Amino acid sequence: MNRELLMLVEAISREKNVERDVVFGAVEAALAQATKKLYEGEVDIRVAIDRDSGDYETFRRWLVVPDDAGLQNPDAEEMLMDAQERVADVEVGEYIEEQVESLPIGRIGAMAAKQVILQKIRDAEREMLLNEFMARGEKIFVGTVKRMDKGDIICESGRVEGRLRRSEMIPKENLRNGDRVRAMIMDVDLTLRGAPILLSRSAPEFMIELFRQEVPEIEQGLLEIKSCARDPGSRAKIAVLSHDKRVDPIGTCVGVRGTRVNAVTNELAGERVDIVLWSEDPAQFVIGALAPANVQSIVVDEEKHAMDVVVDEENLAIAIGRGGQNVRLASDLTGWKINIMDAAESAQKQAEETTVTRALFMEKLDVDEEIADILIEEGFTSLEEVAYVPLQEMLEIEAFDEDTVNELRARAKDALLTLEIAREESVEDVSQDLRDLPGLNTELIAKLAEAGVHSRDDLADLATDELTEITGQSAEEATALIMKAREHWFAAGQA
Repeated sequence: MNRELLMLVEAISREKNVERDVVFGAVEAALAQATKKLYEGEVDIRVAIDRDSGDYETFRRWLVVPDDAGLQNPDAEEMLMDAQERVADVEVGEYIEEQVESLPIGRIGAMAAKQVILQKIRDAEREMLLNEFMARGEKIFVGTVKRMDKGDIICESGRVEGRLRRSEMIPKENLRNGDRVRAMIMDVDLTLRGAPILLSRSAPEFMIELFRQEVPEIEQGLLEIKSCARDPGSRAKIAVLSHDKRVDPIGTCVGVRGTRVNAVTNELAGERVDIVLWSEDPAQFVIGALAPANVQSIVVDEEKHAMDVVVDEENLAIAIGRGGQNVRLASDLTGWKINIMDAAESAQKQAEETTVTRALFMEKLDVDEEIADILIEEGFTSLEEVAYVPLQEMLEIEAFDEDTVNELRARAKDALLTLEIAREESVEDVSQDLRDLPGLNTELIAKLAEAGVHSRDDLADLATDELTEITGQSAEEATALIMKAREHWFAAGQA
């Protein structure tokens, strides 16, 4: 019988083109599964087949667990102190085994094992085909639509299948059975049945890869696509950089009579592409990203990672775009928050900021309006700047002599010290449950305390826009923090 077992393994191995060890593993798993049925409870069985003779042994085994953990499954677990009585040097995580009678491989046993063996072999075949496909190093999956599966599209390339989820399709794109499809390989999930390769046609990476195929200069290293932002099926922006002064990055990506960019557009259901010149200067990059709108002026706020962009009335609608599309894509492309405004709005905002800064200087530095205005005109916006800007820079201000400068710097430092003491006292009033909330650091706690938020419930009561104003976080971060603060409400309700 053992000789027949070896012959069976050899035959299956050749027929299915899988390794002998894989088939042996499938047979061992099948025998173990059949043996389990002879026992009550969730026992753990291991079968070991000798690869040369075909003889096999069966073992019942127990997993060694820590004494303080207790037995979750007494049929397949043993506490460490009990296990050491049987095997002295055994450790947690190891197994202790006991040989039991092996199940004979008869007709009934073979039938019971058949499905397990076939499934194991199918899995092995599938993994082998997948490994062969992924070994090619291709980033774009090219295949045909095979079928629909719960709204997802299953695409076939040779004997390998990929899954294009509804959320990763281009909106309003209608793909039918038999249609040729190209998509970006985003991930491989072996837990998915049937189609383990996850695809996307809406990801920015797909557009970058399409340009890489259409523009040889990118592959050669003469050009580089730095970033990409997409509104799938409608409009996109890509930022390009030339590493060779002789190569025009925008013209090269467009191609002769637009052939290269049109090839990408046609593949993406008519998605229009704006090609932007990447720049190390964030302001210059943003100006280019907002094209075709003409920018009058731009104010950069490094702390908030935001920019106020001023455009005239004629360019206002162009800069914003339909439904805010242009400014949204420009923001995604550059990574900066962009606020579009006209000259009047800009002037009003500057006036409001000037008023706030003037009041701050007059109160904290104990100076009159004239002195405060001089500081504002020279570009000072905070007490920190007055206190710690290099002395020489302040001495260059014509309206101030050395004594005045030294006095202003001393007052600014005193004011900052007073504010810091008050902040620390305010932080001390913050409850422990708020301090322990995940996602909060010392800086955020200080900002919350300054705004009168001293407990977890205070934070939970805030709206997203209120929290973003206090902390300067994004809307997503603020929402997540508020929901975290509200968790104990829901837990109490369930209890």
